[in-house]
Amino acid sequence: MRIFVSFEGSCEPFDISQDQTVRTIKQMIKDFFHIQLLDDKQTRRFLELSYAGATLRDSWSLPDIGISPCSTIRCLLKEEDKPILYVFSAVTKETLSVMGTVFLLSTSVSTLRSLVSLQTGLPVSTFRLTTPSGLELYNCNQLDEYNIGVGATLRLDTWDGWPEFLRGCFHGHRHIVQHYLSEEELVMRFQQRVALYISAYFGHLDLASWLLRKGVRPDEVVGVHPYRQWCRDTDHPEVRKCPVHAAAESGQLLILKQFISSSVLSLVCQDHHGLKPLQIAIQHRHKECVHYLITKLWSVVSFPGMALPMGIYIQVKRWVSKVQRQASMWSKRYRAPSRARVGDNVFVDGFTVQEMTSKPLGRMTRRAGARGSVLPALTTTSHDPYSYSHPPSGPTSQNPQGQLPQLYPNTVQEGSRMTQEVLSAESRHQNRNTWKSKVPLPAVSRDTNPRPRFIYTAPNSSLILTSSLECFTKHIGRNTRENAIYCLALASAFKEKPWLHQLGMARTLAQRTVQKLL
Repeated sequence: MRIFVSFEGSCEPFDISQDQTVRTIKQMIKDFFHIQLLDDKQTRRFLELSYAGATLRDSWSLPDIGISPCSTIRCLLKEEDKPILYVFSAVTKETLSVMGTVFLLSTSVSTLRSLVSLQTGLPVSTFRLTTPSGLELYNCNQLDEYNIGVGATLRLDTWDGWPEFLRGCFHGHRHIVQHYLSEEELVMRFQQRVALYISAYFGHLDLASWLLRKGVRPDEVVGVHPYRQWCRDTDHPEVRKCPVHAAAESGQLLILKQFISSSVLSLVCQDHHGLKPLQIAIQHRHKECVHYLITKLWSVVSFPGMALPMGIYIQVKRWVSKVQRQASMWSKRYRAPSRARVGDNVFVDGFTVQEMTSKPLGRMTRRAGARGSVLPALTTTSHDPYSYSHPPSGPTSQNPQGQLPQLYPNTVQEGSRMTQEVLSAESRHQNRNTWKSKVPLPAVSRDTNPRPRFIYTAPNSSLILTSSLECFTKHIGRNTRENAIYCLALASAFKEKPWLHQLGMARTLAQRTVQKLL
């Protein structure tokens, strides 16, 4: 089988066999053109073969994707920077790549948390980071103090009982967010601010509209957990960011319009750096958002018999809002306090068992039911603003009264357990969301119409079919329907081919998947 390879202006013929993979063809091209490849800790230089607009994978053979003889394959020499760090999110079960140089490893943990927050859309007050050995990263420390090397995988955890709530915020499911809101009023308010921040980052209009109707303001800072209000010295600076700042960072124009229609004060709301939404949009180069914000700032507000520039109108709104806020505080003076009170639990950082391990709410409920008690309240540490745990239970606690536990956990056992969990979850979910989103299929239909039995059907035919499907799912990691979606997603990458040709390629890929099990 002869094919042609186009590389840097030249087109050369190559004779290959049909069972040779793309990896073997790359090696032939490398030897023919004398190409120097590179693969170190920071940079990777590699060959990429493309056909009909899609990148060919190393494990494919050309007949798998319908490449006929005398076809022309394009070859490119690419160079990319490897991620300096990886962050495994226990909420989404995905591994994020943190790009940068080696100088990032000598910066503070606070800087890394800002990068992770910008990439995930989570406020910095909703997660914590830990090393592969289980040590928690604190804002005031430097990364090199934890002996973190290039390519290390950190873990992102949230409070126990919060993963379902945060996943509902990520997908914009209002009913899921409503279901998992806390029963405590102060915690519920904090969760609503977090939900509005995430919906602004991802552009979920329905969820944002519901939260605005509930009284959440787009120009109100997200802040920290209510129990952390006595520990402001160790808070991350970005806890003073507002949902409108998240919308400006991610370029969500419709969310910005919704926020400004709800509160015109969002136009001049400043973040921890003193930047307004217009300056943030300019910094991130969101042209449409910049044009809209400039138009609003230089507009005129008309009233019967008079017209005010937007700057003067915003100043008047500030005065009115300040008076309303003071009147509201005076009316609630003799009601329940809206902040942490004397007697709330405070944990000493490093001396208590952490409960910020991203456990689902159902597991926490079963654990509380087994003890015969209600769910314990989240408590804070006096040093780190993002760790929550249960208070010691007196004589029944693991540590004797008057003695402090060890400062660091058992790094050998916990580190190996966490590393295995990260690797298994990463391999299981690395391509799941990608190929599922490309080919949306209808839900699985269940046929309830009775059908006549075959006369000569073997008595154990259903057992053979069931065992075969279970064997397929066990070895491939996907059931038959998911495998069909996966093959269609791969074939849809060949955009230069007709749809029927893509469908044939998907069928061939599915057949090859089954043949590998034989």
